[in-house]
Amino acid sequence: MRASWLRDGRSGLIDLLLPLHCAGCGTAGTAWCPDCSRELGGLHRVERPLLPPELPVYALGRYRDAARRAILAYKESGQRHLADPLAGHLVTGLRAITAEHQLDHRWCLVPAPSRAIAARRRGGAHVLRIAHRMSALLTARGWPTQVADCLVTARGAADSTGLDAAERVRNLSGRVLVRNGRIPPPTAQLVLIDDVITTAATVAACSEVLGTAGRAFGAVLSLTATAG
Repeated sequence: MRASWLRDGRSGLIDLLLPLHCAGCGTAGTAWCPDCSRELGGLHRVERPLLPPELPVYALGRYRDAARRAILAYKESGQRHLADPLAGHLVTGLRAITAEHQLDHRWCLVPAPSRAIAARRRGGAHVLRIAHRMSALLTARGWPTQVADCLVTARGAADSTGLDAAERVRNLSGRVLVRNGRIPPPTAQLVLIDDVITTAATVAACSEVLGTAGRAFGAVLSLTATAG
């Protein structure tokens, strides 16, 4: 806890000392400009062979251009202040999904797990940080929301960059685990939160392991998705 507080403090100090530039286009004076924010302003259904057709899976934009640069700046370059605008986009998307599918507005957010080595390098689990921001925003707007950090990627999982669909499935097979004592109650309406959907191997692995615990996702929402 203390180490995390110190990391966040250093990150915040750096943000104060260095001038802000948009993570998407470099415009000075803002971390995320209105023009670039439009790239995460949609709600697009994601379809992949690994996904059951009945599961609502959505992304806010394509993993390219400004959206891609912002995600990489956030999770790889330490620009943690981007958690707030990215969470804001996801909140808008989740509210739209709720209305579209006539779902309950009380959500339990399940962040997609990161490999432990990647989380340490990034100063913490980047999707978990966004999920907590989302929970605060939704709850403040009258949508009681909780975060269930109940999934973990076990040792042995490799970086998925460059792997095809079959390789990603093998890489995660048996390596996404449920964390003891953190499983949401059976009545909770769960949504998986992620930053990028590529082959949907992560979504499939998370769904499978939660299914063994008697839980199921009501929806999946990602910031971006690749072209497929």
